[in-house]
Amino acid sequence: MPSRISLLLLLLSVSTGATAAVETPGEPWWSLQPLPAEPAAVTGHPVDFHIDAALVAKGIMPVGAAEARTLVRRLAFDLTGLPPSPEEADAFAAAAAIDPEKAWQELTGRLLASPHYGERWARHWLDVVHYGDTHGYDKDQPRPHAWPYRDYVIRAFQEDKPYARFVEEQIAGDVLFPGTRDGIEALGFISAGPWDFIGHAEVPEEKTDGMIARHLDRDDMVANTMNTFTSVTVHCAQCHDHKFDPVSAEDYYSLQAVFAAVDRADRAYDPDNEVAQRRTVLTSELTAAQSRSDSLRAAAAERSGGKLTQLDAAIAAARQPSSQLSQQNGWHSAIAANDGMAKWVQVDLGAPRRFTKVSLRPCHDDFNGIGKGFGFPVRFRIEAANDPDFQSGVQILRDETSADFPNPALAAVHADQSVEARYVRVTAVKLALRQNDYIFSLAELEVFDGDGRNMAAGAPVSSLDSIEAPVRWQRTNLTDRWYPGVDPAALAAPDGVIARMEAERDALMAAVLGPDDAAAWNRAESARKEATAALAALPAQSKVYCGTVHHGSGAFRGTGGKPRAIHVLSRGDVKRRLAPASPGALSCLPDLPSRFQLPPDAPEGERRAALARWITDPRNPLTWRSIVNRIWQYHFGQGLVETPSDFGRMGGQPSHPELLDWLATWFRNSGGSIKSLHRLIVSSQAYRRASAYRDAPSSDPENRLLWRMPRRKLEAEAVRDSMLAVSGLLDRSLGGPAFQDFVILHPEHSPHYEYHLADLANPALHRRSIYRFLVRSKPQPWMATMDCADPSLLVEKRTQTITPLQSLAQLNNQLTLVAASALARRLPQGSPQQAMATAFRLALQRDPTTEELADLTAYAERHGLPNACRAILNLNEFCFVD
Repeated sequence: MPSRISLLLLLLSVSTGATAAVETPGEPWWSLQPLPAEPAAVTGHPVDFHIDAALVAKGIMPVGAAEARTLVRRLAFDLTGLPPSPEEADAFAAAAAIDPEKAWQELTGRLLASPHYGERWARHWLDVVHYGDTHGYDKDQPRPHAWPYRDYVIRAFQEDKPYARFVEEQIAGDVLFPGTRDGIEALGFISAGPWDFIGHAEVPEEKTDGMIARHLDRDDMVANTMNTFTSVTVHCAQCHDHKFDPVSAEDYYSLQAVFAAVDRADRAYDPDNEVAQRRTVLTSELTAAQSRSDSLRAAAAERSGGKLTQLDAAIAAARQPSSQLSQQNGWHSAIAANDGMAKWVQVDLGAPRRFTKVSLRPCHDDFNGIGKGFGFPVRFRIEAANDPDFQSGVQILRDETSADFPNPALAAVHADQSVEARYVRVTAVKLALRQNDYIFSLAELEVFDGDGRNMAAGAPVSSLDSIEAPVRWQRTNLTDRWYPGVDPAALAAPDGVIARMEAERDALMAAVLGPDDAAAWNRAESARKEATAALAALPAQSKVYCGTVHHGSGAFRGTGGKPRAIHVLSRGDVKRRLAPASPGALSCLPDLPSRFQLPPDAPEGERRAALARWITDPRNPLTWRSIVNRIWQYHFGQGLVETPSDFGRMGGQPSHPELLDWLATWFRNSGGSIKSLHRLIVSSQAYRRASAYRDAPSSDPENRLLWRMPRRKLEAEAVRDSMLAVSGLLDRSLGGPAFQDFVILHPEHSPHYEYHLADLANPALHRRSIYRFLVRSKPQPWMATMDCADPSLLVEKRTQTITPLQSLAQLNNQLTLVAASALARRLPQGSPQQAMATAFRLALQRDPTTEELADLTAYAERHGLPNACRAILNLNEFCFVD
């Protein structure tokens, strides 16, 4: 045993950052040793071969098999998370009495094919990757588009996606499997964890706090990836070499370099793969046609001496409804009590368009003697994006938010930048004084292309709010009136006038370009219009919150896909940079390269693709040992390695190392089918043993050798779903946005999630728990009491506690009362004894004993059927697997 002094010195070395050897001489640690090329030869069932050998070596006699009704309940909960019906339990018991092996295999196949299998196993996976539907941290804003990743995980398990592809899609699906729905939705893995809204959206990246926020953000991505897929605690090496495992600081920062250009944001995509491919083709055609057309138009405009530009402006003006050319009319926000309430207004150009200037024209109103510049914001910014919500891909065109902007009177305020985007937004962050209140108003918002055409003319307008008082104030005023150099009479031009102007423009184009270039321009315009129309006809795109390239919003500018420079940091201090880090992984696996050989100009996605291939390489023993251990854990309540996310020296060691390696090698070599792995595990005698307790053998008091089946408590979700199922309330619909079992107060800043305000009798809240909206800052009280996973943490294994508070919560929870009443309504009316027998069978899939039935009947006669059903839903037998 080490002395107190040696222990003290060890602690001091850790706290002061003294470097310890990252590996001891000799054979590598068990988890780093290569897997064999083929599984070792065994006799009989491979699981039982290894389990029984360990028991024989210790002289331990295993318990016998569980009875049929225990087994059907065990397997149903393991594979679907729902109890079997009494009829299913009866059918299995009858079939097992004739041919137990055939009955078991048929039951296994039926449950694996159930649409609820994917829901069950996705919940386990989402624990591990710390998925949540809010950002976390202090503001804890919702993520309304996080759920497609959750549905992807459900679908991947349901379809039995090969594990290697499952891994690769979550790290680099957009690169390795382009044009596929799964390749985009799976990237929600990278963004699954918490995100510091203030540290990213409100603090510039070049400031120390911003650098720290982004360092921690990448750390979460690295930790999530390596803990989940390889069970290595690499994040321990961000301040210095790992104290216990062969992971260097250089390894850690090489992993950070993989995610150096990745942020978290909503990404638009097409759920239909054919539509996605069609959009890619059309976008390419539109870009090419627009480029040809713009090039020829620019040449024509220059040769025409500006006349062509004037004609284009006149035609655009003539197509709009008539209006007074006056800055008296405009758009006006709702009135605010203080000047710090942000307001925004934006125009939709209909499609991504290239433009070079945005102009804001102030209003004129004599209210309160203000006159010129009425309502023009004191602080504001002008932005462009292809996302109408301005959550991703935001480009800041002009930022006047740091100091008060002088009133421009009636002079236009411009933002001169050449960008391509569909939406242009003006956000006022400090409003203008009206009288004793504050507003934001504009007369016109113009968006000019390189030829001086106002592409915003007639464009749809949206805003946070608006005072609609036509004709003086209305949204449409913002894009209806200003056409510099155009005769106001053109605004009321009949179709014939427009046709004449178009003919004049086309003739001028032909004259200045010549016949060949004019014909080329006509072809380009025709192709552009066809591609634009075809794109507009495609279904609207969906969004997923995922790891992607963020182009910036607010103080978060993004890098546009350019990887940030990553350095090894001295003690993790962002201000103390050491050597540059290149993309790579771990150097402790000699069969795999530790650094990725990528050209300097390689797209950022190639870094992620290289890491995905490194993780799924057949020579990587960590990956294959990790996943089979996780699957084993959820069947037996404990893994072959008790620390499923830590295969290092501070974690556990395998109870059956030969079995772990056999399963890992077999799983890797047989194609990575998780459903096949289930079949193999549950078909073993070890899995089908009874959980009845007996005096524990002294050589294995904790049952690590599995001489009996560990008795397992149901997780919070399974208890909740079971109550809904047996009461007949469960909504079994699949997929889609999460249901919210709370009411949100103050959603605009720091939302308050109030669970006590929700009506749990509402059928909309009776879906499976996998579809519940997961709040990080304030978990659902009953679920938390029942040991639900904290979505802010990487939960490798659920805590299992038995407390008086759980009993009280289960007894008095509103959902228990709702379910008990619904269960009572399902029962035969008239005979309390018959009703209680039916309720007992629905809840526990067996008949009550004579004593149990007598007690329940007497209780129901005294307190009513709902209260008797409530007692059944609180039985230990209801809340345990078996």
